[in-house]
Amino acid sequence: MRTAVVTGGGTGIGRAIAAELVARGLDVVITGRREDVLKQAAAEIGARAVAFDAADPAAVDAALEHLPERVDVLVNNAGGLVDGDDLKQQWLAMYEANVVTAVLVTTALQERLADQGRVVTIGSIAGRRGGGSYGAAKAAVEAWTAELAFKLGGRGITANVVAPGYVSETEFFGGGMSEERYRTLVAQTANGRAGTPADVAATVAFLSSPEAGHVTGQVVAVNGGAHLGR
Repeated sequence: MRTAVVTGGGTGIGRAIAAELVARGLDVVITGRREDVLKQAAAEIGARAVAFDAADPAAVDAALEHLPERVDVLVNNAGGLVDGDDLKQQWLAMYEANVVTAVLVTTALQERLADQGRVVTIGSIAGRRGGGSYGAAKAAVEAWTAELAFKLGGRGITANVVAPGYVSETEFFGGGMSEERYRTLVAQTANGRAGTPADVAATVAFLSSPEAGHVTGQVVAVNGGAHLGR
């Protein structure tokens, strides 16, 4: 059985990705900082839970003994919007949450990645359209992934970014989106609807599959046409 690790897998997009991979027959471990949330999600979707802070090198190292010895699929989903006490701290915190987490976990598991394995990191439309410190962090994820694809490619391992646009049914906006903002974001799409966690999960599942072996170093947009990658 193929094994997957999904960081930030307790809620929203991460949980949907984990559930989709479980449904496709993978043995899935979800990680995150909130142990209670993780355990509940794991029980509901049929995964295993390992709680740790992916931005803390010591915590990542300590978690290794609880993570699979062989990893066929690694999904770096941990991240999101975070605040800092001042401008400098906000930018550093955003970079740490969205870039450092992926780098630390991927590096820690690199030797455990199976040949022909898959690494998928969740980016954002903000990496191409701006978005202050969050957009800058997601753009950095794209640059890091491009290098990672060549670093791991000799073993048949692929590395890609899935970049969602606006996705409903998540904690990302903390329930604070106005109806006007919602209508604006939906109006930017070609298909006239918000994305869903299932949309992102299905794309990640394909990139995680054996059939996606010649897709690497790419940014795959899941945004309903709100931003065209051409």
